[in-house]
Amino acid sequence: MITLTSAQLDAWLAALIFPLVRILAMISTAPVLGNKQVPKRVKIGLSALLAIIIAPTIPFIPQIPVGSPQGLLIIIQQIIIGVAMGFTMRLIFTAIEMAGELAGLQMGLGFASFYDPMNSSYSPIVARWLGMVAALAFLATDGHLYMLSALAESFTTLPIGNAMSNKGYFSVVSWGSSIFAFGLQIALPIVAALLITNIALGILTRAAPQLNLFAVGFPITLTIGFVVLALSMPYFIPLFDRLVQEGLSAMISLVQPNQR
Repeated sequence: MITLTSAQLDAWLAALIFPLVRILAMISTAPVLGNKQVPKRVKIGLSALLAIIIAPTIPFIPQIPVGSPQGLLIIIQQIIIGVAMGFTMRLIFTAIEMAGELAGLQMGLGFASFYDPMNSSYSPIVARWLGMVAALAFLATDGHLYMLSALAESFTTLPIGNAMSNKGYFSVVSWGSSIFAFGLQIALPIVAALLITNIALGILTRAAPQLNLFAVGFPITLTIGFVVLALSMPYFIPLFDRLVQEGLSAMISLVQPNQR
């Protein structure tokens, strides 16, 4: 007859629940995997499968009951770590969508917007299109696999029971501030080309006042914007790959242990 003690059950639950919370928190906030289009059952099932696979490889898991105050504190720590890791990668897509929004406003497509189910808001068509291209490139370059690999490595660098260091919190803040610079760099070619176009149209209007600027300027800015956007696409994927690599490095820096 097989007998199980409460201590053994608590240890088994802790070995599964603690990793599951960190994995589920990361997948819920990560790009592509955490989109609202992905059913919740798929997210929970994928998280449970990853927890079953990763749990035996974790070097140390505290033997603490999940329902105890210490266990609840560890669960909160795992939620914070997982959300921070997923949020770090999601900021990359936020920068790309911000670049598309800036380009769309300069092209005159600010009024053309689609409903974005990921952010539960309306976003310009250029931002939505760049976001879809970035998501496909993320999957094509195995970015989701590298992200899950960094998640699995985090259980070794930052074991369960340890809180994120102050350096990790500072890394999230610094990465969030630099992501706006990346978005501006992506949109800079289109913004610069359209700025030159608007200056040329202003000079043309000054030389020929009878010219209808609204009838002539809108097709010209729209055409030049699409041409520059098409010409810049070959350089978009290498830049996006560099952003993903820097995002993965930021994820790893989040889970570095405290250094005294």
